[in-house]
Amino acid sequence: MESPDKPDQDNPQLASLHAMGGRLKFKQLKLLIAIEDMGSVHQAAALLHMSQPGVSKALKEIEEAMGVALFARTHQGLVPTEMGCCAIRYARLMLSSLSHMHQELLNLSRTSGLRIAVGTIAGALAAVLANALIAFQQLHPEVTVELQEGTSADLLEGLQSGLLDLALCRTSVARRTDLFHFEWLHDEEVAVAVSPMHALSRTRDVRWQQVVQYPWILFPGHMPLRTLLEREAASNGVALECTPVETASTFATALLLNKSPQMVALMSLETLEFFAARGTVARLDLRVNASAEPYGIVTRAGAVQPPAVAALMDCIRRQAAAGRNPA
Repeated sequence: MESPDKPDQDNPQLASLHAMGGRLKFKQLKLLIAIEDMGSVHQAAALLHMSQPGVSKALKEIEEAMGVALFARTHQGLVPTEMGCCAIRYARLMLSSLSHMHQELLNLSRTSGLRIAVGTIAGALAAVLANALIAFQQLHPEVTVELQEGTSADLLEGLQSGLLDLALCRTSVARRTDLFHFEWLHDEEVAVAVSPMHALSRTRDVRWQQVVQYPWILFPGHMPLRTLLEREAASNGVALECTPVETASTFATALLLNKSPQMVALMSLETLEFFAARGTVARLDLRVNASAEPYGIVTRAGAVQPPAVAALMDCIRRQAAAGRNPA
C-alpha cells in the first residue's frame, strides 16, 4: 500500500472545545466511523443511506468544525490521518456511552430496576466487595450492579468520566487527588505466590536471593504493588531480572502460576488465600516487609450519591468492619 498523501498539518488550527461542542453532532461521529470502516465515501454513503455528495459535504463540515484534516486520500481509498485516528477512537467511545445510556434509560422506563457501576482492585474484591455485593443483592434485588476489575489508575479515570459510580482502589496514583473523596477501608497485605508444583513451594524460610532466579509475573510499572515489589527486592539487595510477563489481571496471574512450575508473582494476601484454598496456587514462605498502600471507597468529590449507591457503600463498610473484627 502506498503511503497516504499527508495533508499539511504542521500547524493545524485546532478548534476550541467550545467550538467543537457547539457544532458536532452524534450523527457526524457515526459518519466518521463509517468512513473508516468502509474506506470510501461511496461505501459509507451506501451504509448510511446517504448520497455520496452528502457524505462528502458532511465530512467537510466535520473537518471544518475540528479545524484539522481527518482523512487522506490514497489509491486504496480514504485513510485516517493521525488526527483522524484520535477523533474516530473517541467517536466510538462516545457512541458506546450513548448506547449504554439509552439501555439504562430503557431499563428504567420498563421498571426493570436501577443500575450502578462499581470498580475494584483485585485485593478489595476478594477481601471486601464480593461478600458486600452478595449482601447488597439480597437487600436490593431490583438493582443491577455492573462490576469492573482494574487498576487504580483505570478506575479513577472511570470515576472522573462518569462511567463508574464508586470504586474500591487507591488514590495515590491520581494526578489530582482533590477530584476524589477517599474513605479508608483496609491496609492491604501482600504475599508471594507460586505453583503448588514449584520447587520452593514447600521450602521453609525462602530467601529473596532464591526467588529472583525464577521468572516473575509483574504488575505494570505504574501500579503501586509493582513499586512495592521493586522496593522490597532492593532492600534485600537483589533485582528482578527475569520478568517475561507483565499483567494487571488477577486471573491471568493465577492461571500462569498454576500452569508453570517456575513462575513467581506478588499478590494481595486475600486473593492469594482464595486461590490457595482451591489448590490453584501456593503461598511462598517468604517474608515481605514493605507495606502496601491502603485502599478505600472512592467517589467523585462533592457528588451526592443516589440511594442505591449509598446502600451499597453501607454494605461495603459493614463487610470491611467484619473483616477487621471477625467474630
